Amino acid sequence: MPRVLVADPIAEAGIARLREHAEVDVHLKQSPASLVARIPEYDALIVRSETRVDASVIQAGTRLKVIGRAGAGVDNIDVEAATRAGVLVVNAPSGNTIAATEHTMAMMLALARHIPQADQAVKAGRWERSRFLGFELRDKVLGVVGLGSIGREVAHRAQAFGMRVIATDPVSSEERASQLNVKLVPFNDLMSEADVITLHVPLTRETHHLVDAGALARTKPGMRLINVARGGIVDESALRDALRDGQVAGAAIDVFEQEPPGENPLLSMPQVITTPHLGASTEEAQISVALEITEQVIAVLDGGLPRFSLNAPVALPEAMAFLRPFIPVAEGIGRFYAQVGRQPASRIHVDYAGEIANYDCSVLTAALLTAFLSRFSAERVNPVNARTVAAAHGITVVEQRGARASEFANLISLQAVGEHGTTRVGGTLLLNEPHIVTFNDFRIDLVPEGTFLMSWHADRPGIIGAIGTFLGQNNINIASMQVGRDRPRGDAVMIVSVDDPVPESILADIRRIPGMADVLSVSL
Repeated sequence: MPRVLVADPIAEAGIARLREHAEVDVHLKQSPASLVARIPEYDALIVRSETRVDASVIQAGTRLKVIGRAGAGVDNIDVEAATRAGVLVVNAPSGNTIAATEHTMAMMLALARHIPQADQAVKAGRWERSRFLGFELRDKVLGVVGLGSIGREVAHRAQAFGMRVIATDPVSSEERASQLNVKLVPFNDLMSEADVITLHVPLTRETHHLVDAGALARTKPGMRLINVARGGIVDESALRDALRDGQVAGAAIDVFEQEPPGENPLLSMPQVITTPHLGASTEEAQISVALEITEQVIAVLDGGLPRFSLNAPVALPEAMAFLRPFIPVAEGIGRFYAQVGRQPASRIHVDYAGEIANYDCSVLTAALLTAFLSRFSAERVNPVNARTVAAAHGITVVEQRGARASEFANLISLQAVGEHGTTRVGGTLLLNEPHIVTFNDFRIDLVPEGTFLMSWHADRPGIIGAIGTFLGQNNINIASMQVGRDRPRGDAVMIVSVDDPVPESILADIRRIPGMADVLSVSL
C-alpha cells in the first residue's frame, strides 16, 4: 500500500478515509529538518498552512507523487519545485465556501445591530438601548466585490434579507449575473452606490490595497465594510482614517495584513468588529476540506486525475513535445486580453490554425484561460479547473481547430464575445519567441513581456507626437513604439514600451489629448 504522511491536523473523517487506501502516519509540528529526514518514506504528503513544503522537502521526497493542501491557499508550498520534480500539488478550495459565506453574513448582521458592542455593554452593567440603534438590511444595497463561489453564495443569502445586490467582477458575464439576480457595475460605481460592501477576491498585485483612501472617499457616508477574504485587500491606514472621519460607519474584519495583527489601531476603534481569521472555522468545513483533499490524494495514488490540481499535465508527452513552446503564446494572449478586454465575455472562442491544429490543443486552451482568469478569479485557477471556473463565471469556451492557410505557420486566435461586441487577439511563435500579432482589426507585433502604454486614438497628425511629448515631460522613458491602424485617417492603436508603469493620474491627462479615445497601462 502507498504511504501518506499527514503533517498538520485534519479532521478524523479524512484520515479514516485515507486509511481505506493507504498506510497513514500522523506526525504534527515537525521541524524542517525532521520533515526532510522523514519524507523519503512517503508517496503523499498532506499539510495545512502550518508546515512549509519548500524545495528541500520536495527534493528529499523521492517517492512523492502528490502534495495535498487541506485548504485553498498554497503559499506554504513551493509549487514550481514540485512541478520540476513531477509532484502534483492539489488543494481543497471549495470545502470552506459555506463556512466563509455564513461568517460573512454573521459579520454583516453584527455590524447592522452592534451585537458585540451591545453584549460587552450589558455584561459591564450598562443598559444603553439608545446607543446601539441599528439599521435594517432590507432595501439596502449590498456591493459584492468578486462573484466567485463565496461571492455568489453571499449574494443569494443577502437577497433573502431583502437586499438589492450589485457586484463587480471582470470575468463574470452579465448573463451569469442576471441569473443570480445581481447587477454588474464597475468597481468605482459599486463603491459609491453600496450601503454595505463585502470583499471576496484573492490577494494579488491588482487587488492589494484595492480598497484604498480614494475608493473609501467615493463611498456613501455611513457605508459598512466587511472583509472575510484576505488581509491586504484593504488599506488598513486608509480605513482607520475613514472610520475616524465618519465616512465609514463600521467595519467587520476577519483578516489582516499582519496576523496576528499586534498593535493595529483598528483594534481600539469601537466601530470595528474583528475575528481571528475564522472564515473557514466550522466543524463542517473542516470535515469537508479534509474529505475533499483526501479524495484527491487517493485519486492520484490510484493513477487518476484530481479535481483541483495546480500543476497537473493535461496532454500526452508526445503531443507536449510540439505544443510546449506554444504555451507562452497562449498565456500571453490570456494575460493581454485580461487587461485590454473592454467588457465581460459570455463566450470565448479559441481557434488553432496551421500544423498546431493537428494536435489536441486543450493544454493550450487551459493555459490561455488560466492566464486570463487568474488575474481576477477568487478561485485558484489551474489548467485542470480553468474551464470549470470559466463556466462558473457564465463563460462558454469553444475550442476549434482547422488547418486553413494563414500568413503564419501557426496561429492561436482568441475571440471573446460579450453583450456589446467582440474582442479578438491573435498570437504565434516567431523565432521560438511568443508574439501577439493581431488585436481586433489592427496588426501589431508585441512580445508579451514587460510594461506598455496602449492607446486608442484617431489616425491624424500630431497625436502620437503629443503623447510622446507628454511622456517625456513626466520623465517616462520610452523603450519602443509601434502603431497599427485600420485604414488611413481612420482609427489607430499605439503600443509604447515603457520602463515603469504609468500612474493613473498621468493616464487621465493623456486621455484629454484631442483625438484620444482611451489609454491603458498594461503589464505582461
